[in-house]
Amino acid sequence: MVRGDGGRAVSDPPPPKSRGCSRPALHPMKLRDTPSSCPALWRSLPCPPAELRLDLVLSSGQTFRWWESSPGAWTGVLGERVWTLRQERDRLWYTVYGEEEEDGSPARVAQPDGAETDRILRDYFQLDVGLPALYQAWGAADPLFRKVAKDFPGEDTTGDGCSSSLASPHHIPLSGVRVLRQDPVECLLSFICTSNNHISRITAMIERLCCAFGRRLCRLDARPLHAFPSLSALTGADAEPRLRALGFGYRARFVSGSARALAGGLGAEGLRRLRAAPYAEARRVLCALPGVGAKVADCVCLMALDKAEAVPVDTHVWRIARQRYGAALGGRSLTPRAHQEIGDFFRGLWGPRAGWAQAVLFCADLRKGQEPAGSREGARRGRGRDSCGDGLP
Repeated sequence: MVRGDGGRAVSDPPPPKSRGCSRPALHPMKLRDTPSSCPALWRSLPCPPAELRLDLVLSSGQTFRWWESSPGAWTGVLGERVWTLRQERDRLWYTVYGEEEEDGSPARVAQPDGAETDRILRDYFQLDVGLPALYQAWGAADPLFRKVAKDFPGEDTTGDGCSSSLASPHHIPLSGVRVLRQDPVECLLSFICTSNNHISRITAMIERLCCAFGRRLCRLDARPLHAFPSLSALTGADAEPRLRALGFGYRARFVSGSARALAGGLGAEGLRRLRAAPYAEARRVLCALPGVGAKVADCVCLMALDKAEAVPVDTHVWRIARQRYGAALGGRSLTPRAHQEIGDFFRGLWGPRAGWAQAVLFCADLRKGQEPAGSREGARRGRGRDSCGDGLP
C-alpha cells in the first residue's frame, strides 16, 4: 500500500502470451457463483459485513489472486485450492473446486473436509480479530481516522451481499476492512513486483507468473487456474530470462534472486517461522533479500508474518505524517531512520495494530473520487500507485 511511480508510464515491454496456459481442458468445470446453484457444494461461516467486506479487502492490493467472477462473487486461489466466496447478509459462503487430471478432466477426489476449509478461511481473513472495537479505538485516538471512516465514498451493500452501483455520490461508514494472513513466500515474491507499479498490472504479472511456473489446478469455464510457484520452480538458470519474457523487466532479477536466496537458506518453512520472531528481526532478515527494501519488508511483515504493528512507509506516508499530523520526522529524504521514526509515530497513535489502521485508510484513499461510485476500474488500477503501504488520505 505505498505510492509508487505516481502514474508514470512503465517502459517494460508487453509480455507475450505464456505457453504455460495453453493446455486444453477436455471438460472444464463450471463456475459456481451462488449457493442456490448447487447447495450441496457450498458451506458458510457466520461473518457480518462489519467484520469483513470481500469487495474492499480482495481488491485493495493486499493480494493479487482474486477477481469478481460475477456480481458479489469472488473467485481465486488460496492454499493450492480454487475457491469462490460471496457474502449474503451475515454469512460468508464458499465453495471449493476439485483439481483436474492430466487430461483435463475433473479429478475424482473426495470433497475437502469442511472443518479444514473453515479453518483455512478463518486463518486467511484473521476472523478471530474483532474489527468494531478496533475501529472505535482508532477513531477515538485519531480524529482524521474517524472522519475518513465516517465519510467513506463506498458502495452500498444490499441485503443479499451484492454491491449495488449508485449513480450519485454517497457516503457509508467504512467497515469490514481487515489485513489478510497470507503465505509468506507468495506475499514476498508478489510484493517484490509492486515497485513502480499499479494494482491491475501487478495482478496481471502474478497471473502470468503462476501460469508459467505454477502447478495447474483446474479450469473454470475458459479460465485456467494455477497454484503459486514453489521456490524450486523459480530457482532454475532460465527463471530470470523467462520472467523477463513475461514482462517483469528489472523485477525478474529480484524475483528469481530472492527465490534462490530463500531456497539456499531459510527455505519456505524458515520464512514462515519468522512469524514467531520479533518484528525487528523479521524485518532485518527480509531486507537482506534481493529487491527487498524497508517498504516491501513491512508489507510482508504485516500481511504474512503476523506483525500487526508494521506500518509500510514511503514518501507519500512520510509527507502525510508531516503535513496532516504535524509530525516533524526525518530530514529531507526518506532515510532508514525516517522509516523507523514514522512507523513509531503511527504505532504510538494507533497502537499495536497500527498496520491494520493504515490498511483501512489506504482502502478509503484507493476508492476516493471514483465516478460513478459503482465503478471499480479506478480501484483495480490503484490510481497509478504501488499497492503496498500507501494508505493515508
